[in-house]
Amino acid sequence: MSDTNNHSKNIIHRILTEQINLTSKELDTKSTKEIVNIFSEADKEPQKAVERVIPELINAIDEITARLKLNGRLFYIGTGTSGRLGVLDASECPPTFCTNPDLVQGIIAGGISSLTRSSEHLEDVSEIAIADLKDRNFSYRDVLIGITASGRTPYVLGALNYSKSISALTISISSVPERDSTLDNDIDIRLITGPEILAGSTRLKAGTATKMALNIISTSVMIKLGKVYGNRMIDLSVSNDKLLDRAIGILFDIGSVDKVTAVQLLKKTNGSVKLSLLVALSGMDVIDAKQLLNDSKGNLRTALIRVKDN
Repeated sequence: MSDTNNHSKNIIHRILTEQINLTSKELDTKSTKEIVNIFSEADKEPQKAVERVIPELINAIDEITARLKLNGRLFYIGTGTSGRLGVLDASECPPTFCTNPDLVQGIIAGGISSLTRSSEHLEDVSEIAIADLKDRNFSYRDVLIGITASGRTPYVLGALNYSKSISALTISISSVPERDSTLDNDIDIRLITGPEILAGSTRLKAGTATKMALNIISTSVMIKLGKVYGNRMIDLSVSNDKLLDRAIGILFDIGSVDKVTAVQLLKKTNGSVKLSLLVALSGMDVIDAKQLLNDSKGNLRTALIRVKDN
């Protein structure tokens, strides 16, 4: 057998996220300026990766919204960086959009302690993921987004397979092409960012692209659920000075009321910006405005259209 054949048999196949980035070779010999420039160039890739999956993101947003309107819930599941990103996005929904903490949930292998401590040994146990979903009464009404940069994490694959088996909406987010990992889900989002500056460190480009995609998905879903009016976060509840200032600003800009009136409205509505806006824009009393908002499924624009039509 020739040396060439021997060499070809000894080549190790590396999935895309484990390959060597040629632009960062000899990285440890570079100056600080050179290192930062390498990062700056590399971080243009996540935006390109997100642009390439716009159709999949649109599909995911519409399908998730439909499920949540029928009392379904959204779950993210992952390990390591992927798990942390899911937990982060989920944890930001209640303060940003005043959602019930149960509506969007993040699950990470090993639980909350894994947010700050490594739990790599759990990544290879698919059964634990299924148990984690069952503990949350995950059902066919719900949505699961499994995040696995490599497309191969057993914990995430186990969750995705279980979700698909009970007919829940099943979505995968990975950073490798199909040749590296075949994922048979309802929606398959591939954020291809290429080899990392530090080989295999997917908290870099792959993580950035994932964070961008999750921002787009959750924010767009909340917009479609009536949590936003124009480009303002109106479904918030005043709980500190910063949010009070924001609420007053929203009521001034959209409701055309002065600061004193805004504060009075917020007191009458127990700090609900959305309800205060409806009162300000419609001239209704709080009780009638609250009923109209409920009849409009919490959508301020729908409620205002009904006021106009009447």
